[in-house]
Amino acid sequence: MVITSKDNNLIKEIKKLKEKKYRKEKFIVEGIKIVKEAIDENASIDLIVISESFDENIEKIDKYKKIVVTDKIFKELSDVCMPQGILAVINKNINKEIDFNSEYIMFLDGLQDPGNIGTIIRTLDSANIKQLLVTKDTVDAYSPKVVRSTMGAIFRVNIIEVGDYLKTFKELKENGFEIVTTSLDAKNSIYDISYNKKVVIIGNEANGVRKEVKDNSDYLVKIPMLGKAESLNASVAASIMIYEYIREKLK
Repeated sequence: MVITSKDNNLIKEIKKLKEKKYRKEKFIVEGIKIVKEAIDENASIDLIVISESFDENIEKIDKYKKIVVTDKIFKELSDVCMPQGILAVINKNINKEIDFNSEYIMFLDGLQDPGNIGTIIRTLDSANIKQLLVTKDTVDAYSPKVVRSTMGAIFRVNIIEVGDYLKTFKELKENGFEIVTTSLDAKNSIYDISYNKKVVIIGNEANGVRKEVKDNSDYLVKIPMLGKAESLNASVAASIMIYEYIREKLK
C-alpha cells in the first residue's frame, strides 16, 4: 500500500522531526549511502520510508519496518532539492554518560555552523574517537544538515549535550583529564603538550571560547600560522587538534 495523504498521522510525525524540538528521541537520515550505513552499523532503525519510484536494491532492508509513500509526499519529508527516495527514522543513542576511560575527548563550546559540526564528527570518527561533548547552545548535531555532512559517522560517535559545563569539567579533572583550550591569546603552541587524557575545547566561530571555559582550562594553546590570517575555520582547527593526537599515537 502506498501512502498518498500528507494528513496521514505517521507522515505528520515524521515531518515533525525536521524541527529540533521534536528530535529528543529520534532523528532522520536521508539518502542511499547513509541508510546503508545505518543498517551496516546496526543503528536503532525505527522506520524506513521509500518513495514509490525508488527501485534500488538494498541488502537487509526487509528486516526493518517500511512504508511506501508517493513521490510528492516524499519530497515534503525530504530536506534536499533532489531526494534519492529513501530515508530512515533512527532512535537516538540514549547513553549520555561520559566514558572516563577515553584518552581524548573533544568539547564544542557554542558552535553554530552545521557544516562545521558535521565535519568535526566525521574527523573524530577518522581518529577512532568515540565521544563528543557539546554545550546546549551548540547547533543540534542531529539536524539534517549536520547528519548529512557526517557521512555516517553520526552512528559511531556518542554526542553528549552538557548543561553545567563547569561541573562537567570538575568531573573530568577528577577522572584524570586536563582541559586544553584553543585561544589566539595563548603563548603556548599546540606542539608544546601531550594529548593523552585531554579534553580539547573548540569555541564559537565568531566569539571563540567563553571566558569561564578559558578560566577553568589547564592549558591555553594556539595553532601556529605563518601567513596573515588571524584565525582558522572551527572545523579546520578541530581537525588539526585531532590529528595532533593521531600523530602522537603513531610515534
